[in-house]
This record gives sequence, structure tokens and C-alpha cells, in this order.
Amino acid sequence: MIIGNLALTFAALFAGAAFYINFAEQPARLKLDPDQLLKQWAPSYKRGFVMQATLAVLSGLSALYVYFTSQNLNWLIGAGLILANWPFTLLVIMPTNHKILAVKMGAADASSVKMIVHWGKLHAIRTCLGVLAVIFFLNALR
Repeated sequence: MIIGNLALTFAALFAGAAFYINFAEQPARLKLDPDQLLKQWAPSYKRGFVMQATLAVLSGLSALYVYFTSQNLNWLIGAGLILANWPFTLLVIMPTNHKILAVKMGAADASSVKMIVHWGKLHAIRTCLGVLAVIFFLNALR
């Protein structure tokens, strides 16, 4: 069950990082003026994307392996939830990311802030997917 514990650990790390972004980092950065907000968001997003994408893949693949060896549907459902972050990010969040990244430094304004607020709401869905995956993995380990 080592692989199952890895799936859970990777999902919990993903969910914890996503939760931190939504409940600590995003509210703090929204207190910045628009240019500073944009300056903080861009590198944070790029680093977070790599970390969270990797954790989602590692968790999902580990859970799929355990599902195929155990036939416990909790692993399959959890894998589906954590891996759903990929298409959700690419199809739903990425267009907003590109719009935000296209804003030139010194040109950020209220509409830039609005886009980053919208990004935060979309990111909260990723947080929920991660938390739900953790719940299914915990249930599988019972």
C-alpha cells in the first residue's frame, strides 16, 4: 500500500498548496496596488503551476496504479478528481492566465485586478478537486 500512501501524500500536498494560495497568498496580494499585484502574481503563478502540475500527475498515476491492482473505486474516483486539474487548468484557467500575463508592467489597472480576482475563483475549484481527491484516497485506505 506504499503507492496508495504516495498517491494520498501527493494529493494532500497539492490540496494544501492550493488551499494556501486561495486563503493566504491571494488575499494578501489583492491588497497590493495593481502594478505590484501583477508583479507578484506572475512569478508566483509560474512556480506554482510547475509544482501543482507535477503533484497532480504523481498523485493521479499512483492512484491509477493502486486502482488497477486493487479494483477499489475510491482510487479511480480520486485519480479522476486530481487529474481533472489538468484539463480544467488548460481549458478553463489558462485563457485567463494568458490575459493576465499579457498585461505590461506599468499598465495594470482595475481590469487587471478583476482578472486576478477571477483567477482566484477558478483556482478555488482546483483546491476543491484536490481536497475531494484526498477524501477519496483516505476512504480507500480505511
